[in-house]
Amino acid sequence: MPLSPRQLSLFGVEAAPPVPMDLAGLLAGAGQVTRMGGTARVSVVVDERWRAAVLLAECAQRAVAASCESTTVEGHLVVRTAYSTVLAPLGRRWLAGAIKGPPADLYLDGRQLRLWYAAGGSPDGAQACALRLGVNDSEATWNAVGAALAGLGLPAVLLGPRAGGPAYRIVGRRRLGRLRELVGEAPAQAPPGAWPT
Repeated sequence: MPLSPRQLSLFGVEAAPPVPMDLAGLLAGAGQVTRMGGTARVSVVVDERWRAAVLLAECAQRAVAASCESTTVEGHLVVRTAYSTVLAPLGRRWLAGAIKGPPADLYLDGRQLRLWYAAGGSPDGAQACALRLGVNDSEATWNAVGAALAGLGLPAVLLGPRAGGPAYRIVGRRRLGRLRELVGEAPAQAPPGAWPT
């Protein structure tokens, strides 16, 4: 049953205030985390300026210092947080040595999904959206992230590199409605048609 405009999803973006641990949503996608001493930082490469602007604003809402720079790939930008002790738990949960991998108890919520969509989500036809995954992540990581998506009521199809991925494709009006409910309203920086509507 769809939610009325006054009902909030228990997992939606409005369900709780933003916190630094929400950046786990970037790690579910193509983001990376690195540790240094008792600190960590999160970074993600994006392909459009509006994505970088949204992520910088989302980091600011969480009192996490972040910057944006050009990459060696033309037209791409990297958004990086500063090394911070508040991000150290993400480093501990998502790194085994230097290898990124999700924690065994991985779950996602609307705030994390909003960040993932801002970094690498896009419409994929009239009745689908795609959420980009990390190219260098393992298939086990992709599968764990897919299970977390399904736990949110968003079962998705894994697109491998040969099918234009890696990405998860969410198909169907009902599932797109659930995605919209979870990620919330389009940020002001998003161009028309870029955000689930």
